[in-house]
Amino acid sequence: MIRADFYRSRENKLLGFHISGHAGLAEEGYDVACAAVSSAVMMTCNTVTDVFKIDAKVDVDENDILLKLGNDSEGNGDRLLLGLMLQLDMISQEYPSAVKISVNDR
Repeated sequence: MIRADFYRSRENKLLGFHISGHAGLAEEGYDVACAAVSSAVMMTCNTVTDVFKIDAKVDVDENDILLKLGNDSEGNGDRLLLGLMLQLDMISQEYPSAVKISVNDR
């Protein structure tokens, strides 16, 4: 199962996420849920860092990615992470045993 843990501030702004695991619907390289999650996550990370130039820490390892927003004074990072969470929720509705989403207060 893919675990997607999002973190939010007291002001209800998303601060980052940690996503790990494998959906387990097929072998690695053939799993449509993993591919969908990976694509959405990488697009979000690249948009945060390369398009909006938001200060963020990104750590990538096999089946594991962590993103922590730095200074997000304009709130674009929060909105991008909200979009990712929505996309992952749609994937989890299509493949309920593949993705679990949680939101944790920081």
